[in-house]
Amino acid sequence: MTAVDATPDVPEIPDILSPEFAADPYPVYRAMREHAPLVWHEPMQSWIVSRYEDVERIFKDKEGQFTTDNYDWQIEPVHGKTILQLSGREHSVRRALVAPAFRGKELQETFVPVIERNARELIDSFRETGEVDLVDAFATRFPVNVIADMLGLDKADHAKFHGWYTSVIAFLGNLAGDPEIAAAGERTRVEFAEYMIPIIQERRNNLGDDLLSSLCAAEVDGVRMSDEDIKAFCSLLLAAGGETTDKAIAAIFANLLAHPDQLAAVQKDRTLIDRAFAETLRYTPPVHMIMRQTAVDVEVTGGTIPAGATVTCLIGSANRDERRYADPDTFDLFREDLNATNAFSAAADHLAFALGRHFCVGALLARAEIQIGVGRLLDAMPDVRLKEGAVTAEKGVFTRGPESVPVVFTPVR
Repeated sequence: MTAVDATPDVPEIPDILSPEFAADPYPVYRAMREHAPLVWHEPMQSWIVSRYEDVERIFKDKEGQFTTDNYDWQIEPVHGKTILQLSGREHSVRRALVAPAFRGKELQETFVPVIERNARELIDSFRETGEVDLVDAFATRFPVNVIADMLGLDKADHAKFHGWYTSVIAFLGNLAGDPEIAAAGERTRVEFAEYMIPIIQERRNNLGDDLLSSLCAAEVDGVRMSDEDIKAFCSLLLAAGGETTDKAIAAIFANLLAHPDQLAAVQKDRTLIDRAFAETLRYTPPVHMIMRQTAVDVEVTGGTIPAGATVTCLIGSANRDERRYADPDTFDLFREDLNATNAFSAAADHLAFALGRHFCVGALLARAEIQIGVGRLLDAMPDVRLKEGAVTAEKGVFTRGPESVPVVFTPVR
């Protein structure tokens, strides 16, 4: 797919590596769903699927037709071997080791106070100013600071963490194969290991009440995580948890500011933050594509994907499929065809967290960060509005979100 060839009935569809796609992928997604729901992309060496029913089926994978073997080359060079690459009992045991920290009692008792504190500290730095870029001053800092605190790392190293996860995300989104981006990503793996391994070894000897200590001490069926396991998970957590929550916060505000009636509704009823988050995950998801690999030949809409092939699932397209959602190109937190109650569980009907056994383990953490972060921002900026003349343009292909969200407000005294 340098472009799908035009015919009298099929318009030319821009390539997903083109500037036109990067500027606004949604019309391209619509054309792909309609005219080319299955495409072979030669430069990426990948099949691309764009319809909701196909992406949902691939993520749920009830028949064992799809694997995460693609992560061997896609993420192992920057993270090391992670839980995402595992399957069967090896995956279930590793997931059981890490999952308790991200749900239920431990999340509420241990990490909600961490989230509250970090939101307050960041907002205190600009609450008196009456003007702020929510991306630079809050969104890019908040989730990384929370994760650093959760792990018991020094938040003074924020610049390092942010640099590392930015490099990792660039590596993952390096669809054109830029060798400099690839090399920078692999350097990040070395630098992060040199930073983390000594901390992990020290923490094993001096366990505390932080997440890193929990990972060091965790045991399931006689299995404990190695230093390398823990380092890889922390790397994944910083990149996945930092980049996605960062972009989600920015996108929620961009979407609400563009729809003042819905912003006013959320200001009045904070329980609607969940709905605003769920609709943002559908309408402008932070991650636009996730890859899988076929274990066998698989029939999908538009043809057959051969065994052993890489499959790029276009979440950004599937979440706007008119076959699944009414008026999908409209942001509407009140829509009736999106279940906000299940939006942060494996029963979600949007695809932003994936589905099935590889459903995002940090979904409830992200929800808690959004509930608290967005709520505290609204408290501090009750009349928040977009700065005159400002735009909240999205940027990115693999991950995507507003580059800046400049707002003005009347300081709360």
